[in-house]
Amino acid sequence: MSKLSVLILAKNEEKNIADCIKSVAFADEIVVIDDFSDDKTPEIAASLGAKVVRHALNGDWGAQQTFALGEVAHPWILFLDADERVSKRLAAKIQAVVTADDRRYAYLNPRLNYFWEQPLRHGGWFPDYVVRLLPAKGTYVTGQVHPTICHDYEERKLGRDEYMIHYPYRDWEHYFGKLNFYTTLAAKKMQEKGKRAHLSDFITHPFWAAFRMYVVQGGWRDGRVGFVLACFHYFYTMAKYVKLYYLNKTNNHVGDEA
Repeated sequence: MSKLSVLILAKNEEKNIADCIKSVAFADEIVVIDDFSDDKTPEIAASLGAKVVRHALNGDWGAQQTFALGEVAHPWILFLDADERVSKRLAAKIQAVVTADDRRYAYLNPRLNYFWEQPLRHGGWFPDYVVRLLPAKGTYVTGQVHPTICHDYEERKLGRDEYMIHYPYRDWEHYFGKLNFYTTLAAKKMQEKGKRAHLSDFITHPFWAAFRMYVVQGGWRDGRVGFVLACFHYFYTMAKYVKLYYLNKTNNHVGDEA
C-alpha cells in the first residue's frame, strides 16, 4: 500500500495549526515547514505528531514549497495551508486515491471558502479548484506569492462535495491588509506586461468586476456578506488600476508657492 505525506507551510499560526493537522490525522506523515514563528506554532505541531522543520520563507512561497518537497518520505503528497481543513468526504477520497496508487494523475481539489462562519458558494468563490494532491516525483513549485505546482501528470477534478475548507480572512483588518498587498502586486504585474491605466479604467473595470461577482456569478445568493464582498471587490479593482496609474510617479514636496 502506498503512503501519503502532507506538507504545511506555517508562520505564527498557533490559532490554526492544530485544527489543520487534526483534519489530516489519517496521513502517514505530516511535515510542517515553519518560517521561524515567534508563537507556539512549532510546539503545537510537534505535540500532534508532525515533523517540524524550520526554514526561512524569504518572501518566496514557491521556493519554500519546493524545499518542503525535499523533506517528505512518501510517494504521494498533499499541499495544505494552515488556514485550510480537509473535510471528511475529501479525507475519504484522498485515502482511496493513495490506496489505488495510480501515479498517472494529479488532482484538482475544490475549496469551500468561509468568512464570518458563512460558506461562500457563489460570486466566483466556489468551487475554487486548486492542484493539491499528486505524486511527489518530478513535482516542484514556482511563484513567489501565487505559486504554481508544476508536474507532468494528467489532471483530474475531484467532486464538488469532496472539498477542502478554507478560511482566507481572520477579520476585516486581515481582509484589507490582503487587499492592499495584492492590489499593489497586481499593479506591478500589469506594468511589467506593458499595461497602462487611464481614467476610464477607474470606472469601467471596477463596475464590471462588482456586477459580475454579485449578479452574473450569483453573489447575491450569499446574502449580506455576498453584497459586502461584491462592493469591496469594486474597490479592489479600482485600487489595482489607480496604483498602476501612479506607479513610478513621485509624491515629493514641490514648494510653498502656487
